[in-house]
Amino acid sequence: MTSIHDLSQAFKALSNPNRLQMYLELLQQRETVVASEPEKECRCGLTELMTKLNVGAPTVSHHVKELVNARLIRVERQGKYLTCYLNEEMRAALEGFFAQVK
Repeated sequence: MTSIHDLSQAFKALSNPNRLQMYLELLQQRETVVASEPEKECRCGLTELMTKLNVGAPTVSHHVKELVNARLIRVERQGKYLTCYLNEEMRAALEGFFAQVK
Protein backbone atom coordinates (compact mmCIF):
# COMPACT_ATOMS: atom_id res chain seq x y z
CA MET A 1 0.00 0.00 0.00
CA THR A 2 1.22 3.46 -0.88
CA SER A 3 1.47 5.97 1.96
CA ILE A 4 0.95 9.72 2.00
CA HIS A 5 4.73 10.06 2.27
CA ASP A 6 5.19 7.95 -0.89
CA LEU A 7 2.70 10.09 -2.80
CA SER A 8 4.37 13.25 -1.53
CA GLN A 9 7.76 12.03 -2.78
CA ALA A 10 6.24 11.20 -6.16
CA PHE A 11 4.68 14.65 -6.51
CA LYS A 12 7.94 16.29 -5.46
CA ALA A 13 9.86 14.33 -8.11
CA LEU A 14 7.29 15.15 -10.78
CA SER A 15 7.43 18.89 -9.97
CA ASN A 16 10.56 19.16 -12.16
CA PRO A 17 9.66 19.68 -15.86
CA ASN A 18 12.32 17.26 -17.14
CA ARG A 19 11.29 14.49 -14.75
CA LEU A 20 7.63 15.09 -15.55
CA GLN A 21 8.43 14.83 -19.27
CA MET A 22 10.36 11.59 -18.71
CA TYR A 23 7.50 10.09 -16.71
CA LEU A 24 4.95 11.22 -19.30
CA GLU A 25 7.06 9.55 -21.99
CA LEU A 26 6.84 6.24 -20.14
CA LEU A 27 3.10 6.72 -19.58
CA GLN A 28 2.60 7.42 -23.28
CA GLN A 29 4.51 4.26 -24.17
CA ARG A 30 2.35 2.39 -21.66
CA GLU A 31 -0.81 3.41 -23.52
CA THR A 32 0.67 2.13 -26.79
CA VAL A 33 1.97 -1.11 -25.29
CA VAL A 34 -1.16 -1.94 -23.28
CA ALA A 35 -3.30 -1.53 -26.38
CA SER A 36 -1.14 -3.79 -28.54
CA GLU A 37 0.72 -6.13 -26.17
CA PRO A 38 -0.74 -6.12 -22.63
CA GLU A 39 1.85 -8.56 -21.27
CA LYS A 40 4.79 -6.37 -22.32
CA GLU A 41 6.41 -3.86 -19.95
CA CYS A 42 6.81 -0.15 -20.70
CA ARG A 43 10.43 0.86 -21.05
CA CYS A 44 12.63 3.63 -22.30
CA GLY A 45 16.41 3.81 -22.69
CA LEU A 46 18.52 6.66 -21.35
CA THR A 47 19.78 7.48 -24.85
CA GLU A 48 16.20 7.81 -26.04
CA LEU A 49 15.39 10.14 -23.13
CA MET A 50 18.47 12.28 -23.80
CA THR A 51 17.38 12.72 -27.40
CA LYS A 52 13.75 13.53 -26.58
CA LEU A 53 14.64 16.01 -23.81
CA ASN A 54 17.72 17.42 -25.56
CA VAL A 55 19.82 17.17 -22.38
CA GLY A 56 23.08 15.43 -21.55
CA ALA A 57 23.71 12.09 -19.90
CA PRO A 58 24.58 13.50 -16.44
CA THR A 59 21.31 15.47 -16.35
CA VAL A 60 19.22 12.49 -17.43
CA SER A 61 21.01 10.26 -14.91
CA HIS A 62 20.24 12.72 -12.11
CA HIS A 63 16.56 12.86 -13.05
CA VAL A 64 16.35 9.08 -13.38
CA LYS A 65 17.81 8.74 -9.88
CA GLU A 66 15.15 11.09 -8.49
CA LEU A 67 12.37 9.15 -10.24
CA VAL A 68 13.74 5.87 -8.89
CA ASN A 69 13.98 7.30 -5.35
CA ALA A 70 10.34 8.39 -5.63
CA ARG A 71 9.43 4.84 -6.74
CA LEU A 72 7.95 6.15 -10.00
CA ILE A 73 10.27 4.04 -12.16
CA ARG A 74 12.79 1.26 -11.82
CA VAL A 75 16.00 0.85 -13.78
CA GLU A 76 17.77 -2.23 -15.09
CA ARG A 77 21.27 -2.39 -16.48
CA GLN A 78 21.66 -4.34 -19.70
CA GLY A 79 25.35 -4.34 -20.53
CA LYS A 80 26.45 -0.73 -20.64
CA TYR A 81 22.89 0.53 -21.16
CA LEU A 82 20.28 1.46 -18.57
CA THR A 83 16.62 0.93 -19.30
CA CYS A 84 13.83 2.65 -17.35
CA TYR A 85 10.59 0.83 -16.55
CA LEU A 86 7.37 2.31 -15.25
CA ASN A 87 6.57 1.25 -11.67
CA GLU A 88 3.00 0.06 -12.12
CA GLU A 89 2.28 0.02 -8.38
CA MET A 90 3.03 3.75 -8.03
CA ARG A 91 1.22 4.54 -11.30
CA ALA A 92 -1.88 2.83 -9.92
CA ALA A 93 -1.51 4.69 -6.61
CA LEU A 94 -1.36 8.05 -8.42
CA GLU A 95 -4.34 7.07 -10.55
CA GLY A 96 -6.27 6.16 -7.40
CA PHE A 97 -5.31 9.44 -5.74
CA PHE A 98 -6.60 11.49 -8.65
CA ALA A 99 -9.76 9.39 -8.87
CA GLN A 100 -10.48 10.29 -5.24
CA VAL A 101 -10.06 14.03 -5.75
CA LYS A 102 -12.37 14.20 -8.77
